[in-house]
Amino acid sequence: MTPISRRTLLAAGAAAGALAILPAAARTLDAPLLLNDASQLNTTPVARLWRRKAGLDGAWLDELRTELKTAAAEGRPVAVGAARHSMGGQALPRDGVAMSLDVDVASRDPWIALDPATRTYRVAAGGRWGQVIKVLDAAGFSPAVMQSNNDFGVGATLSVNAHGWPTPYGPFGATVHSFRLMLGSGELVTCSHAENPELFALAVGGYGLFGIVTDVDLEMVENTLLRPSFELTPSAEIGPRLIAALDRDSSVRMAYGRLSVDARAFLREAMLVTYRPVPGAPPPADSGGLGLDFARDVFRAQIGSDAGKRARWYIETVLTPAATSGETSRNTLLNEPVANLAGQERSRTDILHEYFLPPEGLEPFLAACSAIIPASRQDLLNVTLRYVDQDRASVLSYAHGRRVGAVMLFSQRMTLVDDEDMRAMTERMIDACLEAGGSFYLPYRLHARKDQFARAYPRLDEFLDRKRRYDPELLFRNLMWDRYFAV
Repeated sequence: MTPISRRTLLAAGAAAGALAILPAAARTLDAPLLLNDASQLNTTPVARLWRRKAGLDGAWLDELRTELKTAAAEGRPVAVGAARHSMGGQALPRDGVAMSLDVDVASRDPWIALDPATRTYRVAAGGRWGQVIKVLDAAGFSPAVMQSNNDFGVGATLSVNAHGWPTPYGPFGATVHSFRLMLGSGELVTCSHAENPELFALAVGGYGLFGIVTDVDLEMVENTLLRPSFELTPSAEIGPRLIAALDRDSSVRMAYGRLSVDARAFLREAMLVTYRPVPGAPPPADSGGLGLDFARDVFRAQIGSDAGKRARWYIETVLTPAATSGETSRNTLLNEPVANLAGQERSRTDILHEYFLPPEGLEPFLAACSAIIPASRQDLLNVTLRYVDQDRASVLSYAHGRRVGAVMLFSQRMTLVDDEDMRAMTERMIDACLEAGGSFYLPYRLHARKDQFARAYPRLDEFLDRKRRYDPELLFRNLMWDRYFAV
């Protein structure tokens, strides 16, 4: 951890929130422009924040070239972000130029274009998934793959090669037909499997280290009405059962697993939920309902409370399956903002981990976690399991075969003691994951050791070699680069 973040972990981190910006006019040598990310633990000084409403017409590209040229002349790093929901400064350039792209949905300048005949759409990189869903929903379509929340930008999703929970897909890159990328030189190149394929594989999941994504051509699928099925199972069996459910029934369109986190059945009980199409017209996509406040209160009541965790498990596994058919549209399931379950305690922050295990490796990993996590200071609030097909698109692939992704959400106190404890716990969990034949996801806290990074990502040396070829001046850098690769 850098000196400034250690000094400001409590004061600046809590005060800054997920994105802290001081007006330029208020800046002094003692009060630089500060940015943070969703962790609230990465308060970072930057030289300036460059924001643009960037559509598909290309009128803004000359401004982008000029800014890149200026940053290079000043010797400043550049990093682009959207919602900055990463948790390790992956969108933060220390003393550099932080770029933020967005779209103007009210403008006449196009930012999204649908092609129903080919079931593809072209979208500006700054478009948020909630905006994309609104347009696709009106036309009867849905994103093939996106994250489980709608706050994020399309270009950011490509840069972290995110995955969701629609089946039978792998990470986002598998649904990308092409994209345009502005290199540090200002050259705008098209990347696809046929055109600049090497750069395609580097930029997908490349964390913005090869250039600025300007727009993306993507697959879309039919929006359908879905009904869930619920199945309780021991957690030792859920990995193979998830894979078997998809192999046995091709009608499954979305699937996830959930694990109990209360002390009585910690990581030993599981529920598998699968969604299949049913007849009927999907209702318009929404992002919440009358029960939203109740769901948030139930979720947040788990913090520090084993009774709260048992109550939530009972609601999810007994009351919810019995109380409703659960019929909903594919788009409604995807159209969920982070804020729906977000915490508001200024002394705590929510920290995500994600591990990708072969189905048979999930059980030994969970067994290790059942000893590692209770011995730490961390409060585990949720574990969601998702199917991830093999990733063949990215050099930094985290799914070397069919995988079960274990998404873990912790509530962490914002103290140095708790942050160091989180680092130590994370290292032990990564070791357990690697021993089980798995890997871990990179958009979160930078707590992995360098040897763990290299073991989980066997093409890392190739990635670094190409980075220096395509970006010899190392213009595109962020805190992740500084932590692992700066010399």
